[in-house]
Amino acid sequence: MGYRGRDARPRLALWTLVVLGNVVLLVAAAGVAVLATLLSLVTLAGAALAGWHLTRRGSVTRRGGMSVPVALASRRRA
Repeated sequence: MGYRGRDARPRLALWTLVVLGNVVLLVAAAGVAVLATLLSLVTLAGAALAGWHLTRRGSVTRRGGMSVPVALASRRRA
């Protein structure tokens, strides 16, 4: 009769819950750091690409005049 009120399911110990909570917090903290790092890298790469395009565009327009399309094969023959 002593088994009637007893729950036979396995129980999670308090220390197990604490460990799981710590793991979740560590993963979340690492995830935020990785996300911030990736965002900053993408921003820097975009700024560098935009600057490169601006400098390239400036050097092409400095020549002045209109460019005449010439076939690549005729350039090789000349």
